Amino acid sequence: MTAGPAESAPQAAGLTERLRSGAVSATAATEAYLRRSERLDGLLRAFVTVSADTALEQARAADEALERGSLLGPLHGLPVALKDNIDTAGIRTTAGSRFFADRVPPADAEVARRLREAGAVLVGKTQLHEFAYGATTQNPHHGACRNPWDVTRIPGGSSGGSGAALAADLCAAALGTDTGGSVRIPASVNGVSALRPTLGRVSNRGVFPITWSFDTVGPMARSVTDVASLLAVVAGFDPGDPASVDRPRDDPLPALELGAEGLRVGLPSAFYFGDVDEEVVRALHAAAEEIARLGAEVEEIDLPGAAEAFEATNLLIRAEALAIHRERLETQPDLFGEDVRRRLALGAEVSGADYAACRQTGREWRRAVEVAFRRVDVVLSPATGTVAPLASDAETIETTRRLASLTYGWSLAGVPALVVPCGFSPEGLPIGLQLAGRWWQEATLLRLGAAYQRQTDWHLRTPELLPAVAG
Repeated sequence: MTAGPAESAPQAAGLTERLRSGAVSATAATEAYLRRSERLDGLLRAFVTVSADTALEQARAADEALERGSLLGPLHGLPVALKDNIDTAGIRTTAGSRFFADRVPPADAEVARRLREAGAVLVGKTQLHEFAYGATTQNPHHGACRNPWDVTRIPGGSSGGSGAALAADLCAAALGTDTGGSVRIPASVNGVSALRPTLGRVSNRGVFPITWSFDTVGPMARSVTDVASLLAVVAGFDPGDPASVDRPRDDPLPALELGAEGLRVGLPSAFYFGDVDEEVVRALHAAAEEIARLGAEVEEIDLPGAAEAFEATNLLIRAEALAIHRERLETQPDLFGEDVRRRLALGAEVSGADYAACRQTGREWRRAVEVAFRRVDVVLSPATGTVAPLASDAETIETTRRLASLTYGWSLAGVPALVVPCGFSPEGLPIGLQLAGRWWQEATLLRLGAAYQRQTDWHLRTPELLPAVAG
């Protein structure tokens, strides 16, 4: 059974416009999401912290501003959740760890500051794999986050709480972070949409890192339109972030209505459709056929070096994660969860020569990707090779490797990649497609994703939660 009327959240799609017009008050929307979280999150554990008092204060301020005839910004009154490795002034930010269990930052991360300035209501901090270093979000310190489509399964990771919260309608939009797939994997297995922007497009200042080379903040929502709205707010140069790139701040919203006609879409052979479940392959081919019907030119392409790119990314992430956590691992190893402690230790096996060789593989892969994008505008592939695994079968290192095999390469190339829902398995579990594009061409991906979602309703479907929880 689904949640009853008292716990139902507002329809997330189109909520931004209804809030801006006054058709729905920010206070009413925020209260509805908070009630739903109170009722459902004891089971799902999508949140580490629910900031109810702060959220209601922000919502009332939005309503008062609208009564005076003004808007707080483009996200006026929108209830948004942030992954708990993104600093929020006055709201606990733990990075999913015991090390920072009681940490309350004095200042916002740059992306959180931009959300507040845009009028968003921050409803809480979402669950993550400890230190964002894994794809299961079975956090030993804050509890195992569950997939709303089947609570015996994982929500992916490391932004699993953001994905689960969106799927269960506990917030209207969310931010996650993505190193090797950490917004794209949860989007795929929870049936929502998410974007990994071009590396350097969005500031990382005030976000706890896993690597220096691959990390980025990524917007997440049910619809591509809402993902674009979040990107338009959080993107832009930040001189305080050494990884931020100074380039014009493109508005992705005008491209959303352009449709798919004329876009060239490539289906990569071999690696990207190799170790992939049949049900995922069928859903992806059906999505490609729909995209072709929308006017895109779809063709098979070669993308050599993908397997090598995955292995290189794996080693680079291990080495940099260990560098970031080395002192903690040496002095306070028992504060880490057992799985993350084991995974961090693997970084010691990566030599300097290994790291240098992986960097060269990255340069070769980037050139191969560049060549592919001379022929096509977008590469379409599965986001994950399988649906959400059972929690009982999930082991951090192997499950992360399996789920991230199709996302790592785009992180190594530094290009943007968008995930949108494209179907369900026979067991009723979501399947996601991944669209990768040229550097700085997020608008092209969002354009194609929006066109696809105008013709499909996969992103609007909601899970039936257990009667004992939601009846």
